[in-house]
Amino acid sequence: MGKFRDIWDRDRDGREAEKRSFIRYAIVATGIFIILVGFVNQNNIVRWIKAGSEIKRQDRLIEKYNREIGEMDAKIKGLTSNKDSLERHARENFLFAEPGDDVYVVE
Repeated sequence: MGKFRDIWDRDRDGREAEKRSFIRYAIVATGIFIILVGFVNQNNIVRWIKAGSEIKRQDRLIEKYNREIGEMDAKIKGLTSNKDSLERHARENFLFAEPGDDVYVVE
């Protein structure tokens, strides 16, 4: 840290005044560039990080919905291929009953 502070002390420039002046200029220019690219510009690093996290979140949602679609497809296949399973599903979920059945609704 001591050498970094020495760069800003113009009294120590001596014979290397031009070299030290260029180093000071390079440090300031690099700092301004990092600030502009990182935070001020519309296409900045903060936006890239947010977009990356949003993409990961969307990918997780896609995987979740694909699993749900697979489960629903299996359920539809089971309901359309077997009359007994369709009848049981209708009775359980929609309170369908055959004539003569006693229906009890428990909430």
